[in-house]
Amino acid sequence: MPRITLIGYRGCGKSTVAALLARRLGIPWRDADAVLEERVGLSIATIVKDRGEPAFRDLEAELLAGLLAGDPCVLATGGGVVLRSGNRELLQQRGRPVVWLTAPADVVRARLAADPTTAARRPGLSGADPLAEVASTLVAREPLYRACADAVFDSARQPPEQLAEDIVSWLQRWDVAERSGTAAPESFA
Repeated sequence: MPRITLIGYRGCGKSTVAALLARRLGIPWRDADAVLEERVGLSIATIVKDRGEPAFRDLEAELLAGLLAGDPCVLATGGGVVLRSGNRELLQQRGRPVVWLTAPADVVRARLAADPTTAARRPGLSGADPLAEVASTLVAREPLYRACADAVFDSARQPPEQLAEDIVSWLQRWDVAERSGTAAPESFA
């Protein structure tokens, strides 16, 4: 089974879907943000506050390279992993297939507002409230996510369990198309 990498903005369900996919596929899964926090011993919000966003992005890039060099798994990346061109290249070279999970800004805001860990774990990177920056950040990152994605799935359209099933079905088609050299990005959004 190939590695499967999930990208998308915070609150789009990457970790939830990664766990469900891993169970269905019988492979492990990793949440890149959780692994980074465990290794550093600090929350991402604390790293960004104390060391700055560039230092956090350095740690994130180093971690991504290590995770993509490891054993196959379902990998849920951090929402901003696509901001660095080197990370986008790694995703395209060693992270495929890459699945981009999307959701409309109002859905993301509602999910983040309902998550009690948002304030402690998910800093506003523009200096603004994390809920206030959702729409503008989604627009700014859209071309970066699209450039990496082999498939796009809207996580707001169905429950995570059905989304995982749909991704498993797509993976089977993608694997055949990839082997024959006919794989092209698909959208289910």
